[in-house]
Amino acid sequence: MLKEQKDIWIAQRADPYVYRHTDGTYYFTASVPAYDRIVLRSAKHLEQLAEAEEVTIWKKHEAGSMGNHIWAPELHYLDGKWYIYFAAGDAEDKWHIRPYVLECTGQNPVKDTWVERGMMQCADEDEFSFRAFSLDATIFENKGDYYYVWAEKVGAGRMISNLYIARMESPVKLATVQVLLTTPDYDWERRGFWVNEGPAVVKHNGKIYLTYSASDTGVNYCMGMLTIDEKADMLDPKAWTKKRYPVLATEEEKGIYGPGHNSFTVDDDGDHVIVFHARTEKEIIGDPLYNPNRHAMLRNIIWGLDGEPKFKL
Repeated sequence: MLKEQKDIWIAQRADPYVYRHTDGTYYFTASVPAYDRIVLRSAKHLEQLAEAEEVTIWKKHEAGSMGNHIWAPELHYLDGKWYIYFAAGDAEDKWHIRPYVLECTGQNPVKDTWVERGMMQCADEDEFSFRAFSLDATIFENKGDYYYVWAEKVGAGRMISNLYIARMESPVKLATVQVLLTTPDYDWERRGFWVNEGPAVVKHNGKIYLTYSASDTGVNYCMGMLTIDEKADMLDPKAWTKKRYPVLATEEEKGIYGPGHNSFTVDDDGDHVIVFHARTEKEIIGDPLYNPNRHAMLRNIIWGLDGEPKFKL
């Protein structure tokens, strides 16, 4: 179990992502308030990440693609190489958000050089994926296959952010056409904006749990959850079950507002941990997106009698 669970673990780091490698090393990355770079930390123990040196491993372009709004990086180790998946806008159009990939040339992701692999590629027959505002990609493995889950906006007028899934052909290309996983069905997913985004996966006792974030990025931000049996077809939307109510949301009495955009890891004892960002003030100065006070926090997961993860602030 975590030794202590402070309200603020790492200050002003939104969309926190923690990865524990096979050698036991922990890595941390997140969106920085300036949205202009990708940073990485490493440590031998999870809680040491808070004090670990933060290294900038890549900076935005001054012109063209990958030139603005550098968001939500995730670090993954696939086919013997390190990759970072992130979203970025163009320097001249910051809302032209698309998913991109970096590849590390060596085996030390903090010290070795990273090269750009360009935009994530959809399947050859896919006419829809990444044609519009696309972000927040995560990757998970099941039965030897890797799956890519991301948020993409559709519609006219008020755009709606849905979550999609596809099987991967390689670390930089999808093998299958997108499948819609979830759209903002409920009122708690439609506050401020109609949003499903920020997917993250944790596995337990033969089940796969996919959390996601909903509504705008202020105090309305919250987390929902989908569940599927690991033996099921990941690309069958009917095999996934969606929770009717959020699994984590603002708790004013605890002074924690807008928890969301999480990742999962395990602590030094092997217990599951949820890492998420949240705010410690209710009133936000300025546009919530550009207010820097989204802080990384972490909590141990409690597994309920029903087998499902329970998240508590």
